[in-house]
Amino acid sequence: MSRLPHVILLALALACGSLHSQTPAPTPTPTPTPAVAPAAPPVSVDEAYRKEFAFLSAQKRELAAQLEQMKRAAATQQATLNNEVAALESRVLALDNESSQLQEQATLADESAIANEEVSSLLQATFAQAGATLESYGIGLAASAEFAALADGEKTAQVFAAAVAKLKELSAVRSEPGKFFLADGTEVSGALVRVGNVAVYGISDSGTGALAPAGGGAFKLWREPSADIAQALKAGQPPATLPIFLFESAATAVSEPPKKTIVSEMAKGGPIGYVILILGAIAMVLVVLRALFLSQAGSAVKPTIDAAGPLVRQHRINDAIDAVKQRKGSAARVVTAALRNLDRERTHLEDIISEAILHESTRLNRFGSVILMVAAVAPLLGLLGTVTGMIQTFDVITEFGTSDPKLLAGGIAVALVTTEQGLLVAIPCLLLGNLLSGWAERIKDDMERGAIQVINMYQERRESVRSVKAA
Repeated sequence: MSRLPHVILLALALACGSLHSQTPAPTPTPTPTPAVAPAAPPVSVDEAYRKEFAFLSAQKRELAAQLEQMKRAAATQQATLNNEVAALESRVLALDNESSQLQEQATLADESAIANEEVSSLLQATFAQAGATLESYGIGLAASAEFAALADGEKTAQVFAAAVAKLKELSAVRSEPGKFFLADGTEVSGALVRVGNVAVYGISDSGTGALAPAGGGAFKLWREPSADIAQALKAGQPPATLPIFLFESAATAVSEPPKKTIVSEMAKGGPIGYVILILGAIAMVLVVLRALFLSQAGSAVKPTIDAAGPLVRQHRINDAIDAVKQRKGSAARVVTAALRNLDRERTHLEDIISEAILHESTRLNRFGSVILMVAAVAPLLGLLGTVTGMIQTFDVITEFGTSDPKLLAGGIAVALVTTEQGLLVAIPCLLLGNLLSGWAERIKDDMERGAIQVINMYQERRESVRSVKAA
């Protein structure tokens, strides 16, 4: 339909051209001619328009039919192309899925191959280890060419069968000739009664009993007596109780643990431990001396009062002083000071007694501060020894590493010995020092109470004499 205006313009141009051709030309200047041509017949414009319109209409219908046919062809071709595109897309998706599946299968195949290689390597290592273990027992299974040619499953079956047979043999109690060492290091020949592969008994004319590894596959006689047990096992009569030394391997020597004593344990503390022990011994000596001194001072208070009391009641002050002087000790000196000043005022007299007791406190508190000082210093010395031991332990770790736990445990145990020593010294010193200090305070109170008792006796006697004179 978009070509219709162009067709109409073309028809108009043709019509104009035909009219122009049918219009008579202007009459030129007459010239003499031999004859005159006849005039052309007239042409109708409407008729030309109708013809042209009919022609154009036919052209239009034809073009419209062609256009409709082209649209149907284009739609059919478009549908065909769409179907082809959909089919290609489906094909692409199917190929993508197939590619993903193939990739997953390839990944699984690679993983399976790696796993098979690992399993194969593990099996080869297992076969090598099993062969070496069995070879140590005289079974050369892995060294044979027939074994190497077998499949892995058959190799596993043969190794397992050989191991089970050897295990049954090793797990039984069996006797065989052999040699072992006695306690003094002498090597003797005799019979070895093996209990499985974890214990051995030795029987010989020189010594019989349980054996312990001596290193390098050799054995030595253990300290625990078990001669009867060894003979019974050899005779096939296992006892109800089996004293046995179990070991993991005969290649490593086993040494008997040293017997622990107080002296050996205390010696582990080193120089600092000796200092702590010396301070503890000094403190204990001072505790004993102070306890004896306080015992004498405490026991002298009541006899001193008993000796001075009757004389004071009789107003015989000089005789009381002489009687008290015959006794030695802090209580005698305090009572003597009170007797010499009985004529003074009560307040002044109490001050004199307090001064005398304060003077005697130096003797009563003798060695107390030293004992408490040892109780305070001993734990600090123990801590110093522990820190020093830990430093030495870390030096060993720096030099030799941590491959030997026994070495590290032993160093730490030695380091902690000084702490133990410090506490062993500090606890009794602190306890006994405080008990002795309390005892000294009680003696002071007893002396003060005794002196005041003497004063009260004197004043009662004086008041009674005054009352008699007043009467």
